[in-house]
Amino acid sequence: MLSKHFSSYWFRSGFFSILQRFVLILFGFLNFFLLIRSLSIQQMGVWALFLTIITVFENTKTGLLKNAHIKFVTTQQVNDQKTAIASSSFLINLLITLCGIVIILVVGKQVGVFFNSETELYTILIWFIPGLLCMIFFSHLEAVQNSHFDFKGAFAGNLARQVCFFIAVITHFILKKPLSMQLLGIYQSVSICIGTIILFILSRKYLFMNFNPSLKWIKQIINYGGYIFFTGVASNLYSNIDQFITAAIIPGSIAFYNAAKRINGFIDIPTYTAADILFPKMSLASAQEGINKIKYFYERMVAAVFAIIIPVSILVIIFAKPMVYIIAGPAYAASVPILRIYMVISIIGVIQHQASIAFYAIGKTKLCFLLNTQQLLLNLLIAFVCLKLIGFYGAVTGAFITSIINILIWMYFIKKEINPSFKQIAVYSKEYYSNVFHYLKKLSRAGKQH
Repeated sequence: MLSKHFSSYWFRSGFFSILQRFVLILFGFLNFFLLIRSLSIQQMGVWALFLTIITVFENTKTGLLKNAHIKFVTTQQVNDQKTAIASSSFLINLLITLCGIVIILVVGKQVGVFFNSETELYTILIWFIPGLLCMIFFSHLEAVQNSHFDFKGAFAGNLARQVCFFIAVITHFILKKPLSMQLLGIYQSVSICIGTIILFILSRKYLFMNFNPSLKWIKQIINYGGYIFFTGVASNLYSNIDQFITAAIIPGSIAFYNAAKRINGFIDIPTYTAADILFPKMSLASAQEGINKIKYFYERMVAAVFAIIIPVSILVIIFAKPMVYIIAGPAYAASVPILRIYMVISIIGVIQHQASIAFYAIGKTKLCFLLNTQQLLLNLLIAFVCLKLIGFYGAVTGAFITSIINILIWMYFIKKEINPSFKQIAVYSKEYYSNVFHYLKKLSRAGKQH
């Protein structure tokens, strides 16, 4: 079956990586399900805004450090050099986080006012500062695990983190105790701390317990990851610009966009899982086997992700209304059209997301930065115009228009750099369906015999 195409690495790493993504989305969904019934629409808007800001910050920082960490460690054989890379990465991680904390302390209140959340956003950000400090260690240890092609520890750490926060939220829900932004910030910080401890225990075998950052590796990480960092800023802002812009222009609207985003999150699991397990192998292939192997990996992964998300997305588009009513309630009926458009954008985004991973692996970080920056600026302009012309649904309409334009631009550069065959991607997708069909047929026959 599929084993003839992928080594045990793909199944082993894919299993834990997809479990990790599933845990993040599942518990995010469960927490959302409970919180949307415990908080007002205004409070849900503040919570959604907080999660969006923190996610953008952490994903951007991870984009700078994790990819560089993995790329350099996987190509080094000497332990002293691996330690120097890890130490340098950790130091940069620390400095970026401290800058983020200073920004919260200095302009946090003004950010809250800008997004129509008064003091509540500032309150939750302040109480999350311990969580930001713990995230330095959490994200670093996650990169250490992945650089050794190990995904078990990251899964366990994320599971512990999510379970702890869920226990706190469901306890309040069962006891009917009110939740405040302060408590939510504290619970987030405590859960990240516990997850970090679990991750540390499972990562000890990869740690040399030496801290020897070097200027050479700091420069190399920044030189390699610098464009990735700014690409991450542009990419993460692009992914969330519809929420930011509606929160600033239409008070309370972010709660409806976030409800759709939460449901849509399940569809993105295969896309981000593929990126997690693909990048270490692509980095190694880029150094040892060349562009043809990168092309093969790209075609295979895009085909696999398409095979999963296209049928699921069609079902979600058809049953969007009952899904929103069951999950969020009739009060969030306005989220239904947003969810349907998000589904289409997710399908379109597969080609682009996997391409960015391939570009990183072959060192085309500047190209990724330029492409992501132009799509951010384009989306900002189109979303703003659509908001003014259409109103509430303007931001998501702008996101859809932008995604169509951008995928055409990305496809041009994908063909130019790695020249994948989109026809071959279709063939691979059909092959996956055929394999699954034959496997299910075989199971059916085995069941009848028994």
